[in-house]
Amino acid sequence: MRRSLISAGCAICFALAAATLVKAQEVVDRIVARVENDIILLSDVQALQRYQELLDGKSESDSAILDRLIDQWIVRSEADLSQFPQPKEPDIDRELSRVEKSFASPAEYETRKKQSGLTDAEVRKIVVSQLYLSNYLDSRFRPSAQIDEKAIEDFYQNKLVPTAKQRGLTPPTLDAARDTIQEVLVQTDINEQADRWLKESRDRLHIQKYLDEGTK
Repeated sequence: MRRSLISAGCAICFALAAATLVKAQEVVDRIVARVENDIILLSDVQALQRYQELLDGKSESDSAILDRLIDQWIVRSEADLSQFPQPKEPDIDRELSRVEKSFASPAEYETRKKQSGLTDAEVRKIVVSQLYLSNYLDSRFRPSAQIDEKAIEDFYQNKLVPTAKQRGLTPPTLDAARDTIQEVLVQTDINEQADRWLKESRDRLHIQKYLDEGTK
């Protein structure tokens, strides 16, 4: 009898503890969107916010971050479906190095990373994800990006030269800057194509947002 009472008591305590834990998890994390049969969590929004704070010292609004995550879901779903390869280790290391070198010093990077609350593993995970998505978009849309000579010349005369002069610098020659300008214009075209595609994709998908709701 005593053993039964102890077992029953332990079961009750476990149930109460589990209920408390579930309630705490609901407060800490919750579903903020459904895209088809998948979900996006508040913790996903917070992770991207922290990464933006690391890079820029500030982050977008929750709703803007959520829209970015929905777009990422669309890109990732298609990339996974097409069995697009994951980034290679040298490319990941190069991108991580680029992120670190965007700061004035290694000490500043470490300080900002600590302030953001991100660990090295979390930064690496986000960098891998971002690299995977950007590589896929580049692969998908670069072949159809068409840049003519007039566009290159216009960019040189109307943007590059004025910007250099404003900074007190001598502008490079058009020939010296041609490849760089072409790549800038190609990236712009890729972004524009991707934006149109994402908008069309969002219109076809079943998306529900719960960001401002207190329950799942």
